[in-house]
Amino acid sequence: MSEITETPPKDVDPKLLEVLVCPVTRGPLVYDRKKSELISKKARLAYPVREGVPIMLPDEARELSDAEAK
Repeated sequence: MSEITETPPKDVDPKLLEVLVCPVTRGPLVYDRKKSELISKKARLAYPVREGVPIMLPDEARELSDAEAK
């Protein structure tokens, strides 16, 4: 019987992070490695990163709480 091991989540390519902007505000994004999200403070949205691929669709983003948006 083979064992299934969980691989750690992939990080986003740093060069990609340099050119990505929020699709709503065209503003900068901050990468939250712990939550695997790209944060747009101006839009108050968090875009998920799945298997190292940023999902830059506003419909896929979650809204930030007041505390997270600071």
